[in-house]
Amino acid sequence: MSGLVFRQLFDSTSSTYTYIIGCGVTRLAAIIDPVYEKVSRDVKMISELNLQLKYALNTHCHADHVTGTAALRTTTGCQTIISKASAAKADLFLNDNEKVKIGNLELEARSTPGHTDGCMTFVLHSHGMCFTGDALMIRACGRTDFQQGDARRLYHSVHSRVFSLPEEFSVYPAHDYQGRTQSSVREEKLYNPRLTKSEEEFATIMENLGLRYPAKIDVSVPWNMRCGPTVVEDKEILADIAANKPPAN
Repeated sequence: MSGLVFRQLFDSTSSTYTYIIGCGVTRLAAIIDPVYEKVSRDVKMISELNLQLKYALNTHCHADHVTGTAALRTTTGCQTIISKASAAKADLFLNDNEKVKIGNLELEARSTPGHTDGCMTFVLHSHGMCFTGDALMIRACGRTDFQQGDARRLYHSVHSRVFSLPEEFSVYPAHDYQGRTQSSVREEKLYNPRLTKSEEEFATIMENLGLRYPAKIDVSVPWNMRCGPTVVEDKEILADIAANKPPAN
């Protein structure tokens, strides 16, 4: 991992992984999928690593936690990024195949819709890493029964945009609920119990998951469409999030 500063952080409430990617030469950094309640932790980690945060990115408009991107902008002066297709607010918007430069590092943004319209996978080709958000998870994938979910679209996204990467590339998802931290393209092509099926079988599986209504969707999506709260870990906002109270218009 020459030239790369990398940390994987975890929020136990939402089982969300947050990733810090830094250039070891220029000390510029990006953070992927930050959680609002963990902004102080993330800022402290970035400082301890002697990094300067340039970008805060979301893989998509999350429904299970409130993003920390706007609060990180307030604290660090970074720019926030999300896909244009998400229709959410940010400083910068990405289209398919566009690049994000972080010092000497470069992330490729690959459009991988299906969980939501705006899902993106960020690929760090130089170090064989892909950050797949909720499109591809470890032995699983994101649900397709809310927001703009489309099982067939997700199937094609993963097979064409993620499984087409070199098999040795590491897969870093936005969540895991069983304590696993990473996978690989090869492992998921061989062992993912959903995405190894045919498209028809996959669509049937996704239609019959029988999942509960997402606990935080009513507060998370309205906040995340506006890039999250700008104030760092405000007590009143934290209480509202805990109570599933969406932001005022």
